[in-house]
Amino acid sequence: MDITQKVTAIGNLLDQLYPEQPIPLDHRDSYTFLVAVMLSAQTTDKKVNQVTPRLFDIAGSPSKMVELEIEQIRDIIREIGLAPTKAKNLHLMAEQLLERHDGEVPQSFEELEALAGVGHKTASVVMVQAFGVPAFPIDTHIHRLATRWGLSEGRNVVQVEKDLKELFPKDEWGRRHLQIIYFGREYCPARGHEPLDCPICSFAS
Repeated sequence: MDITQKVTAIGNLLDQLYPEQPIPLDHRDSYTFLVAVMLSAQTTDKKVNQVTPRLFDIAGSPSKMVELEIEQIRDIIREIGLAPTKAKNLHLMAEQLLERHDGEVPQSFEELEALAGVGHKTASVVMVQAFGVPAFPIDTHIHRLATRWGLSEGRNVVQVEKDLKELFPKDEWGRRHLQIIYFGREYCPARGHEPLDCPICSFAS
């Protein structure tokens, strides 16, 4: 099986397993989605979804977020990993949205990545899931599986992103991102994994 056949087979199987790809982070609009994605770094989506309802009730807009003290934000999100740093970034990011973008979430990679606490992966998730702009965010699940499946030898997320973008058609990037995450959680964990029992590793490794 050559790489093109492998990519097609992987894509077909992912479409069978996950014909719908619900966004795993609860949100109310593009701003609350950006906040949720920022909080999700080094934290499970489940934990983020436990914390954000209260945060969104109190600070569901940039103007309401900046009214809070950083300590108040930190108290609300204290169960989240890296809470002190994330609280500072959320407050500053809200200030920047008000100062630079009239309180709206910008729809470009450059402007998003210029915000406090927003790296390329966070910007990519927001662009593709909130605004429908083609992007292929790379998280630990995707990095691990791309290597396991022989789709990339990338030692870093930049190379993995480049490789996957070259292998999969642009109009598939958004759904493949979510499908691979779901697949990694359900079938292809980091530990205790049996490749021969895995629906994809069994032929792609």
